[in-house]
Amino acid sequence: MVAFGKKLKQAQVQEWQGYYINYKLLKKRVKRYSQAQQSGTQDPQPQSVVLKDFSRLLDSQIEKIVLFILEQQGELAAKLASLGDHQHHCLTQQQQQQLSSSSNWLDVSELKESYRAVGEELLRLLCFVEMNAIGLRKILKKFDKRFGSSFTDYYVKTRSNHPYSQLQSVFKQVGIGAVVGTISRNLTDLQDHEESYTSIYDQPALSHPDPVIDSIKAAVSRLSNSTSFLEFLGKHAFIVQDQDDLGAAPSDVNGDLFVEERYHFMSLLLNLVNTFLYMVNTYIIVPTADGYSLTLGAAATVCGVIIGSMAIAQIFSSVYFSAWSNRSYFRPLLFSSIVLLVGNTLYALAYDLNSLSVLLLGRLFCGLGSARAVNRRYISDCVPLKFRMQASAGFVSASALGMACGPAMACLFQTNFKFCNLLTFNEATLPGWVMAFLWLLYLSWLWFSFREPPPYTKLLVVPKINAVSTMIGPLVNDAIEHGSTKPLLLASEANYEDEEGDHEEVEDDGEEDSEGSRSVEPVTSIASAYQLLTPSVKVQLFIYFMLKYAMEILLAESSLVTGYYFIWSTRNVAIFLACLGLTVIPVNVVVGKYINNIFEERQVLLASEIMVCIGILLSFNILVPYSASQYVGSALITFVFAEVLEGVNLSLLSRVMSSRLSKGTFNGGLLSTEAGTIARVIADGTITLSGYLGEQMLLNITLVPSLCICVSAIVATCFTYNSLY
Repeated sequence: MVAFGKKLKQAQVQEWQGYYINYKLLKKRVKRYSQAQQSGTQDPQPQSVVLKDFSRLLDSQIEKIVLFILEQQGELAAKLASLGDHQHHCLTQQQQQQLSSSSNWLDVSELKESYRAVGEELLRLLCFVEMNAIGLRKILKKFDKRFGSSFTDYYVKTRSNHPYSQLQSVFKQVGIGAVVGTISRNLTDLQDHEESYTSIYDQPALSHPDPVIDSIKAAVSRLSNSTSFLEFLGKHAFIVQDQDDLGAAPSDVNGDLFVEERYHFMSLLLNLVNTFLYMVNTYIIVPTADGYSLTLGAAATVCGVIIGSMAIAQIFSSVYFSAWSNRSYFRPLLFSSIVLLVGNTLYALAYDLNSLSVLLLGRLFCGLGSARAVNRRYISDCVPLKFRMQASAGFVSASALGMACGPAMACLFQTNFKFCNLLTFNEATLPGWVMAFLWLLYLSWLWFSFREPPPYTKLLVVPKINAVSTMIGPLVNDAIEHGSTKPLLLASEANYEDEEGDHEEVEDDGEEDSEGSRSVEPVTSIASAYQLLTPSVKVQLFIYFMLKYAMEILLAESSLVTGYYFIWSTRNVAIFLACLGLTVIPVNVVVGKYINNIFEERQVLLASEIMVCIGILLSFNILVPYSASQYVGSALITFVFAEVLEGVNLSLLSRVMSSRLSKGTFNGGLLSTEAGTIARVIADGTITLSGYLGEQMLLNITLVPSLCICVSAIVATCFTYNSLY
């Protein structure tokens, strides 16, 4: 993969070359610092001197960039003011002299083209800002990695919070929104002039959307990290979203056309149904697991082991399914369905066999059938870019609906009869029998309808040269390597990752960066993946561990707690859990459309952690009699903000994680899944161990570790807060 410095040079607007960040100079300076520190023959500079020197160098680079941005904004503003005067003159002349419709049409057409031309200049400026913002983030990460300091934390904290911050001008695009609004408003006025003469303030969307405006909005959205509901929901899937350059149609990229050859709608639907059924399978037993364990002669708190045994097996199944999906999608899905069919059958038969061992074996089989890694990889590798966001949101929605439908189905199983005096069908066994039947149906559907996508071939992705890309500068695309088709995009910082072994091209002076002689390749082991985890990534994974632990404690012990304190029936517990699951979609609508576009993601992250902590604190049974309203209210706070936290956390994780973890077996999705699964295993084990102290102590004992982990996550977030800039 071509180095970022090489890409920066190739993507530059020629007449603006002197105003871009001098990434080559900054990289050489960082390299010189690290060599002086590591060499025994040279006297390394004191750390304070290095920090001061590099800070001044960065300050001068940022000042150069910001002053140029302001200069260009002034020129754009002057052009828009002139066009506004001309537009007002034309309208006034029409009203006074009653010009012919053909003459009016000509003036309007010329004005539209003039506004579009200004829009294209703004698009070029947005690309300039984006390239420099990426360069700043990368050089800060490189300094931290090479010099072994927390320079990013210091630099961002001292610069971004200052009242005269120039760093904010690069990352917040101050003033650009006003230019976008002026262009949009005037194009809308000109378009609707002969009709109702509406304004963008009365009718926000153009009746015939202008492609230039769409491209500008897409560029601003990338720079500001603003999201729509679908985008925010899709972040929960932790599927890397490629974006075509500056809003151009994704299907224009040859690499994506190749992906379309692998795409099959029915196969995608089968993956989403697999996700849905697996989540139903996970939570359908939660309301009845304690009663089932009592029936088999074990303590009610053994339900923690019953629920957690599925997660234990999932720790291993996630790895081999992730590796298997490198070669096939159909075979792992087929194997998953068969294993889940067997596992649910064993779970149901355990009642008549009066064997807790058979029950646990059945749940272990169910965990071994977890094909979520395959579902995620299919969306990432086989769904075209133009549908990938919707598919990612569908993946998360299927999971959320499965979480809600599982307990809801359990409350319907209020029956008790024997079939041929051999098999018992009651509220304990019906979850197993029903899921076995559903997996049998799914297996038949999979066998006849799934289409295995053709294998990747090594293609050269040739970019489409359009008016915008020609103006911005040449785009470079690499040959597709190691079974991955990914065009190089200016919009994605991950594609410029040059840490830990991507290929550094020879610079103009002939110097080659010795550290980067290898191409970006996926890691091949957990140990290699761990070496790529920076402190920020480790904190993000720890936060994911925390939220999954808190959610599992809440859900898995719900039947025990409500039965002990409020004498709730299985139906009541099932309805309660189903209602919690149904909050996922509405909450993500609010956060994705509003909250995430008002506040920074790191602000939402920290606030959500604090709210989860408050929810846990409110759950404790201390002094006053424990009431159902206290339990339901605290559970709702914990669950809702844990869901908010999941989307924001994974979004930030995708930005701070090395690009070598974006593909292959040991990818970022697998690491986050493993962190969450381990959290569930430990949480379920905590419930069972706490049960030995008695059900009256269960609630408070299980909440103590949740509270400690949550507080630790908040402290860790505060320490790495500025590195999430």
